[in-house]
Amino acid sequence: MDNLRFIRETMEAAGTFTAVSGWGQVVIGLTATAAALVADRMPTAESWVLVWAAEAILAGIIAVWFMWHKAKSASLPLLTGSARKLLFSFSPVFVVGMVVTVAFLHQGMVTLLPGVWMLLYGTGVVAAGAFSVRIVPVMGGAFIAAGALALFTPAWSMALMIAGFGGLHIAFGVLIARRHGG
Repeated sequence: MDNLRFIRETMEAAGTFTAVSGWGQVVIGLTATAAALVADRMPTAESWVLVWAAEAILAGIIAVWFMWHKAKSASLPLLTGSARKLLFSFSPVFVVGMVVTVAFLHQGMVTLLPGVWMLLYGTGVVAAGAFSVRIVPVMGGAFIAAGALALFTPAWSMALMIAGFGGLHIAFGVLIARRHGG
């Protein structure tokens, strides 16, 4: 029995996390686009950040709900070894993003946040994508490119936030949904 448990745990740890929901990514892209439009109308930097913080929380809820639903419909466990690795790869980047956001807001460096957020998100997606389907790290790379562009073109931040958090989620979401079953 111990050998069977070891074999099962080893195979589980070596597997990929396939419950990333493409349709969930599409919904996240739509809510991010709406958040960008709302945030652009905010009178203060603090309220702008709060809109994006609310969007980040909403996106997390959407992602978990769609992953749970996809795993359930495919009769797959949600909390596999690869899912835990994916979560632990992404979590530190998320925490760093929160710390940097507070620091930049405090220092009046809000114009750098769109680029930094996309760079950090892309880094987290690349790292977490190592335990998922191949297209996920590619999506992360696209976020890194958008973030780098946003750092050097702050006048385009709003458009790049829509293109990044909105457009990239929608485009890659459709690809994931078509290639990997929803």
